[in-house]
Amino acid sequence: MFVAVEMVDTVRIPPWNFQRQFNEAIAEELNKKLANKVVYQVGLCICLYDITKLEDSYIFPGDGASHTKVSLGFFDDIVIPPESLQQPAKFDETEQVWVWEYETDEGAHDLYMDQGEEIRFRVTDEVFLDTSPTGPSAAVTDTPSAPGAEDSGQKKEAPYTLLGTISEPGLGLLSWWNS
Repeated sequence: MFVAVEMVDTVRIPPWNFQRQFNEAIAEELNKKLANKVVYQVGLCICLYDITKLEDSYIFPGDGASHTKVSLGFFDDIVIPPESLQQPAKFDETEQVWVWEYETDEGAHDLYMDQGEEIRFRVTDEVFLDTSPTGPSAAVTDTPSAPGAEDSGQKKEAPYTLLGTISEPGLGLLSWWNS
């Protein structure tokens, strides 16, 4: 999984939304503005993933709305399977990163795919997963359990995941192609 884009924006919350939870109102305004839109030099913004920072809100003269500077992250459930990496590729156990063994006339060079680096990839598939609650399990026991114990063993699944590839010319870490 690779890190997605983090952005900064100023969000305007109109006065009629002041009764709502502040984070919900901001998330709704950001999704209205950016979700399912292509942003220049960023790419497709699927939906808001996380609000990482909220600054002070201001109300400007002549405008009853609050204006808040927000740092936000967009969608990081993007998976590039090992077979979709530039080949030949190997996993470096010591560094805990994937490495592209790039062949040149002078021999092979290891190009490391460090976490957090920006990449260019092509979407090959999208996976929707219904994460809505399913209700109590069929096997009911008579022994009471501690609150929250029933989901302690469950793994959180992303409701929407993009599968991608970087195994084409010009795809992969931006640092490989920009010099």
